[in-house]
Amino acid sequence: MRYWLLKSEPFKYGWDDLIAEKEGTWDGVRNHRAKNNLAAMEVGDQAFFYHSREGLEIVGICEVSVAGITDPTDPEGKWAAVKVKPKTKLPHPVTLKQIKAEPKLADCELVRLSRLSVAEIKPDEWSVICATAGI
Repeated sequence: MRYWLLKSEPFKYGWDDLIAEKEGTWDGVRNHRAKNNLAAMEVGDQAFFYHSREGLEIVGICEVSVAGITDPTDPEGKWAAVKVKPKTKLPHPVTLKQIKAEPKLADCELVRLSRLSVAEIKPDEWSVICATAGI
């Protein structure tokens, strides 16, 4: 299993929207590295759900339920997408400020590649963030 971080602007599609839908399609990504990350995902992989622009915090964990699909918003069919289901709302959201203050997360893609909307999270980083969140 691999770990990921998915960013979304909460006023466009937030954690509560994913909860309401019970399964959401992660689409609309138009960055090649993020596309490659989406294409690398497999069913069962876990992802942090991160609220960008407002909140700037990890608020939940979702699970990849369908992998390897073509982005339905792409008429040319060259961009990747996945479907995810909500798994756990974090008891204590983890802010970007907390992540940046933790030396063990200095090499985290969220910190190093701050504009990347779909980032890989290493297992040790996942553990540190989960501990910070209280799970």
